[in-house]
Amino acid sequence: MASHFHRRASSVSPVTPAAMGMSQVLSQSAPLARLFALMRESNARFDAVRPHLPGALATHVKPGPLDENGWSLIVANAAVAAKLRHLVPRLEAALADAGWPTTPIRLKVAGTSAG
Repeated sequence: MASHFHRRASSVSPVTPAAMGMSQVLSQSAPLARLFALMRESNARFDAVRPHLPGALATHVKPGPLDENGWSLIVANAAVAAKLRHLVPRLEAALADAGWPTTPIRLKVAGTSAG
């Protein structure tokens, strides 16, 4: 005769803490708030330079990190970086025209650590 073990279903459900909203998380962490502000500024800068990128090139460029030394544009490959280097003065002028402080633009190829 086979013995059968019956497990009784637990009537206690796990307690899941309430999720915090993004604004609450940011208000409790100065470093995260700073990072979020820099990310927003990087995206806003990119919105200012995007119209100055040729259409075929624009699809291969993304906004990157912004810090005290400059702003990075992340490019898909070295060929895009080479073409974009010629446009950097135009992009810096577009940023100045849009009211952004003068900050050097760096080009970084995606997937590499060298700039």
